[in-house]
Amino acid sequence: QKSCGKGLFNLTCSHLSLAEKEYFGLKFRSQAGNHVWLEPLKPITKQVKNPKEVLFKFIVKFFPVDPGHLREELTRYSTCSITGASSQRVPPQQPNPPLPMSSAAELGDFHEETDQQHLATHRYLPNQEYLDNKIMHYHRRHGGKTPAESDAQLLDVARKLEMYGIRPHPASDGEGMQINLAVTHMGVLVLRGNTKINTFNWSKIRKLSFKRKHFLIKLHAHVSALCKDTLEFTMASRDACKAFWKTCVEYHAFFRLSEEPKSKPKALLCSKGSSFRYSGRTQRQLLEHGRKAKMKSLPFERKHYASRYDERQCRSSPDLLTDVSKQV
Repeated sequence: QKSCGKGLFNLTCSHLSLAEKEYFGLKFRSQAGNHVWLEPLKPITKQVKNPKEVLFKFIVKFFPVDPGHLREELTRYSTCSITGASSQRVPPQQPNPPLPMSSAAELGDFHEETDQQHLATHRYLPNQEYLDNKIMHYHRRHGGKTPAESDAQLLDVARKLEMYGIRPHPASDGEGMQINLAVTHMGVLVLRGNTKINTFNWSKIRKLSFKRKHFLIKLHAHVSALCKDTLEFTMASRDACKAFWKTCVEYHAFFRLSEEPKSKPKALLCSKGSSFRYSGRTQRQLLEHGRKAKMKSLPFERKHYASRYDERQCRSSPDLLTDVSKQV
């Protein structure tokens, strides 16, 4: 009852034996109906009214820029599994959704009867029956690959997709035009539908802030000479705006800082602004730890159930991923 979010998150990673845990996070639905990340430094009871009645989802938080930097096979497996499960919520009109289809990673090498049974009982897409033959065709082509090779190949293809790692947040610009905001390792993106119309790299941004339901991007002087000094976007509510601002703060710290930011001392009388900060190792620290580690990454034991498959354990064929990304 008195634990901070970090306690629950560490217990989850310990249960999964996950070493490169900083790429992941716990997400839940707030009372306001927004999906928010569980804050590691804040008591759980201050974030969730009834923790025992809330479903916490363990998903990828920071999509690795180069999945080849992931040292542990378990991390690559988890990234594939969780990315596939969460991608099922991607709107069907997106040109390149990562499709969680069957492949050698979990089903083993191609077996026509097994594939047909699996596709008959698992529906991943509208009108999937028109893709069944193509899925089995690609599965047959990947015979002989180990599950680890299948994971690595899928991640390599996925990272090249246009919408890889992008979670759109609905907003409107100063002219009332409906757009989406997103944050990645590069900075803050502005999208219209699935088209990127502007990218604000971290090097261009002087400050990110929010006021009520208005999200503000303040640019450096050398950038603002070409456009406005401050860009303002309106989101659905203050809670949605604050949640996106927190995500930006964490993305900037994880991908740009060399080490975890230190906590600021609390003011004696009153404090101005939020004390929220990123907690955990940065990407640079994870990479340095991987280089210094003397022990080699050991393969983990994969559980294979011949009679029952969970949709989150299925994997896309890299060929199918590439093929669908070309169908606009």
